[in-house]
Amino acid sequence: MRERREVWTAGEAYERYMGRWSRLVAEEFVGWLGEGDGGGYRLDAGCGTGALTAAAAAHGRARAVVGVDRSARFVAAARGAVSAAAGFVVADAGALPVRDGALDAVVSGLALNFLPRPDAAVAGWARAVRPGGLVAAYVWDYAGGMGFLRCFWDAAVAVDPSAAALDEGGRFPLCRPEPLRALWSGAGLVDVVVAPIEVPTVFSGFPDLWEPFLSGQGPAPGYVAALDADTRVRLREALRAALPVRPDGSITLTARAWAVRGRRPESGTDPAGPRRAQQPDDPRRRRTTVL
Repeated sequence: MRERREVWTAGEAYERYMGRWSRLVAEEFVGWLGEGDGGGYRLDAGCGTGALTAAAAAHGRARAVVGVDRSARFVAAARGAVSAAAGFVVADAGALPVRDGALDAVVSGLALNFLPRPDAAVAGWARAVRPGGLVAAYVWDYAGGMGFLRCFWDAAVAVDPSAAALDEGGRFPLCRPEPLRALWSGAGLVDVVVAPIEVPTVFSGFPDLWEPFLSGQGPAPGYVAALDADTRVRLREALRAALPVRPDGSITLTARAWAVRGRRPESGTDPAGPRRAQQPDDPRRRRTTVL
């Protein structure tokens, strides 16, 4: 059996593979949210290399913006790349190191489906915001909206039928409107809205599309890294043949994300139930408490 590699740690490799598109969708997402989260504190849960943190700091009215991610290498990359006023902390997006009700908003970009317990994570985010506070996120539409990934997995399955088990379109059923709506409502959030966000993904040529799949960062590149040389070549050529190449060699596709937002009720019971977002008796968490 092939070793399954699904790594999200190296900032530079991620930027080449997905980060350039992440920045585009982050800008659109912040515009979609508008200024409704007020001028308080905003936290980016699972910030990766900082695309959403940067957009939130640059375009919002928040008093402070902090990105948190479990990967120290991602946090280091974000600190080096984000010029806007923002802070970064190595911490678990699924168990935010903040006091209950400390934030005006928790946002998350392209991370939710990679968390072990998305339901617990969103419940913790709801607890972390004040009454009336915003909880919002977006995820790629792997099933049909990520053009270059859809082409990749279709080509991979044609060459190697066992690749179907790794296709994010099947593995991440959360990345669809109704499951996202149910997740937000299940966390006790109200005024829930789900909407698509589309951005163009333009590649200068086939190498610009193919070479990031050799990085080992993420499910598809991890799959490529585990292939023998002959199968990798056959996959490369099957993918090349399937792409809509323009006369100048460029390739233009579209990437769609599903965005979801909701608010903690202004009054009533704690939307997160008995679970706490942090453990006050753990000194390691006290040292990394953001707010």
